[in-house]
Amino acid sequence: MAGKKGGGDADGEAAAAVDPIGVGVGAVAGLTDRQLGVVPPPARVRAEGFEVMEPPVDDEEAAAGRRADVAALLAGFAHHLRDRTAHHLGYPYNLDFDFSVMAQFQSFSINNLGDPFIESNYGVHSRQFEVAGYITNCGTEGNLHGLLVGRELFPDGIIYASCESHYSVFKAGRMYRVECVKIDALVTGEMNCADFRAKLLENLGRPAIVNVNIGTTVKGAIDDLDRIISILVECGFQNRFYIHCDGALAGLMMPFIRQAPKVTFTKPIGSVSVSGHKFMGCPVPCGVVITRLEHVKVLSTDIEYLSSRDATIMGSRNGKGYKGIRKEVQKCLRNAHHLANRLKEMGVSASLNELSSMVVFERPQDETFVHKWQLACESSIAHVVVMPNMKEICPRGNNKKLDDFVEELVARRAWHERKVFDILCVAKDIGQENCLCSLHN
Repeated sequence: MAGKKGGGDADGEAAAAVDPIGVGVGAVAGLTDRQLGVVPPPARVRAEGFEVMEPPVDDEEAAAGRRADVAALLAGFAHHLRDRTAHHLGYPYNLDFDFSVMAQFQSFSINNLGDPFIESNYGVHSRQFEVAGYITNCGTEGNLHGLLVGRELFPDGIIYASCESHYSVFKAGRMYRVECVKIDALVTGEMNCADFRAKLLENLGRPAIVNVNIGTTVKGAIDDLDRIISILVECGFQNRFYIHCDGALAGLMMPFIRQAPKVTFTKPIGSVSVSGHKFMGCPVPCGVVITRLEHVKVLSTDIEYLSSRDATIMGSRNGKGYKGIRKEVQKCLRNAHHLANRLKEMGVSASLNELSSMVVFERPQDETFVHKWQLACESSIAHVVVMPNMKEICPRGNNKKLDDFVEELVARRAWHERKVFDILCVAKDIGQENCLCSLHN
């Protein structure tokens, strides 16, 4: 093993004594890395196996000891979750929620199995609330469902998706044995429509199943839905295409941004999926996928056992599950602009798409810092996803959590620079105008 979990004081003091980064951070925050709660990145593989231990029979003392161990384990886990929540910035999850009003339903096994619109013999369900689609177990399931409908409508179709699309889109291609063509993306992360047109023209004889991103995974870019529809028609794909819109995070934000393009079924799209545990802050992974009623039939099979119809990917589906949202969206956008501006003021390359709350910046070279703030990284960039749980900028124009993050990032980067680490050039990832390396600054 590389080290023990929860190392003793001697180990921690030794690490602090030889860690020059702690000095740099201390100059900003007045605290050592250990006091800041910084721990080395954990090993990716926790264990390759566990010893099976049979509990002793009729041993009350041992049983009481096990109960005490479980209580201590759960208390420690709760402390760990509080700490990780306090330093969460890199993933699109809204951690600001209070579902105490829902506690009254936790003693019921609510299961919306079967078709969302046909009641089964199982009566403990919340199907009456599934009025606009069906509740999924995660955003990936929404993408899998939407693209499966496209495959069923056009069995010989090709999936077209930009290289910035969520990995589940390409997983769907592998699962369904459908050819998947990757489309180039602009530096903003948006689909390159010129490349999309060129690749469509290479496959005029086969229908198109198109994944349109309403907020890409890393940069939060919005694909140009109207332009994509126009290109499909111009290239001769009229009535031979299916469009799935992946709106995992931004799909629930766009309706509350006045200048945002509209994603609506008045346009020739086939399905839209959103995640519930991202912007909305549901406490468990979930989502909603909406498709046209006539398309549902291509997946539907009557199941006598359910006394309903199988029309969804999953059988069992979690059944627990305007005015204030606009305010939350605007708060996120203001905080995101504040963070992007602060990073640039401190000499850190950063970019922010107009309709996004994802701030993309140069990847920190300190993996301990990346682990502490739970940053999502890809190649030479990382991002912070500004969510509603982040407090509003105060009247003095600052935000403590975001400002602390920037100050620590800059302090750690300064130490690396003293050790002759070059500032990363990220022009190819976020554009020359946003890159502050020596070549472009």
